[in-house]
Amino acid sequence: MEKHQQQKHDEAYQVLVLPYPIQGHINPMLQFSKRLASKGLKVTLITTSKSMQPSASSIHFHSIDFQEAETTTGIDEHIRLYESLIPARLAQFIEKHQIYSQHRAKVLVYDSCMPWALDVAKRLGLQGASFFTQCWAVNAIFYHLKLGTLKVPSEEQIRTNAVVSLPSMPELEISDLPSAAYDNSGSYPGLWNLIRRQFSNFQEADWTFCNTYDKLEHQIINWMASKWPIKTIGPTVPSMYLDKRLQDDDDYGLHLFKLHTDLCIEWLNSKETGSVIYVAFGSIAGLTEKQMGELTMGLKSTKKHFLWVVRETEQNKLPSNFIEETSEKGLVSWSPQLDVLSHRAVGCFMTHCGWNSTLEALSIGVPMIAMPQWTDQMTNAKFVVDVWEVGIRVKKDGNGIITKEEIQRCVREVMEGERSLDIKRNSEKWRKLAIDAVDDGGSSDKNIEEFVAKITCN
Repeated sequence: MEKHQQQKHDEAYQVLVLPYPIQGHINPMLQFSKRLASKGLKVTLITTSKSMQPSASSIHFHSIDFQEAETTTGIDEHIRLYESLIPARLAQFIEKHQIYSQHRAKVLVYDSCMPWALDVAKRLGLQGASFFTQCWAVNAIFYHLKLGTLKVPSEEQIRTNAVVSLPSMPELEISDLPSAAYDNSGSYPGLWNLIRRQFSNFQEADWTFCNTYDKLEHQIINWMASKWPIKTIGPTVPSMYLDKRLQDDDDYGLHLFKLHTDLCIEWLNSKETGSVIYVAFGSIAGLTEKQMGELTMGLKSTKKHFLWVVRETEQNKLPSNFIEETSEKGLVSWSPQLDVLSHRAVGCFMTHCGWNSTLEALSIGVPMIAMPQWTDQMTNAKFVVDVWEVGIRVKKDGNGIITKEEIQRCVREVMEGERSLDIKRNSEKWRKLAIDAVDDGGSSDKNIEEFVAKITCN
């Protein structure tokens, strides 16, 4: 009898987590899974690639077959195949899991860009928790688009970069909105639809989580919470860089590219404190050859040390002999970003302002030079500069190029100018608030505790 009661108690502890299968979405949901596991839950993270299974001893991983992805030729084709095949395969896995697993699943935590996952969960008797991997400022913009309180900008508004006013937010220019909110050029229509559909049924979910922290977006979170019960659970950065409460949690455990950790850290160790520019623009978007040329000349002209992450597929855009010519000042290598950002030698982060990179910089306290490319990066950059005041944003010339002179100006202002001291102070402030949020009794920690308490009660 006691054994049976214990088994029934354990059954309530099982949670399934389904991220969209790209690194920028797997990482935050994996970190959330680690937090849940640290509080006693049994967590299974579901992937669609055996090669993308991260290393985390506290988490169980299950791979759903998706061999068809190997033959896809682009983002939109991958999305189409994923959405046509994975829902049924997910349902089959859950059904078998509920029959054969010692710990029956009670909740499916799913990436918000897959609203169909909620239908699968409900049909099979599970609660559904929608997980937003972007900030609430971006979520609020898409929420307003769904409600119709924000119209898709007209060509005239886009051309004149008109101002947009939304509740609880600073005034935004069209260029501050996520590009998916107004890009009707036909580029990546599948991706744009994926982004826009996140709010199609989120109000039917039992839980709504977001990878941010309350002090960071206080006004927006309060406004959204007045419409729907939302929970902040971030920042989802490995515990070693925040509260240090999760043992051995010093890395995401998932990397799409080979890291040159020893090379990078040894090089950084030889540099003075705060002397290095760290440059990284993510794993997807690429710069034009002309823009790469301006960036190389701009970095050279600063006379400062720089560590630049350039994918192998992008290195052919570098000017010939650039790496050799700058070997005394620069290093071009795929780097362990968290190790680099937390190194004493790094003085600023030139970033595309992807949300994960932005949260990492905020959590570690590194000033930023914002160089957004697309999607939510435009909005993140706006908040980095004008709301959180932890960096500056590059300005394009009349041809849409960021010149070498502009790059030199931004580096000088962040690392040497009068604003640099204020930016550093603000960076330290947001770092401390990030730690407070996930530490014992912090706002994000309390929200996670509440989730655990409710799903473990029968």
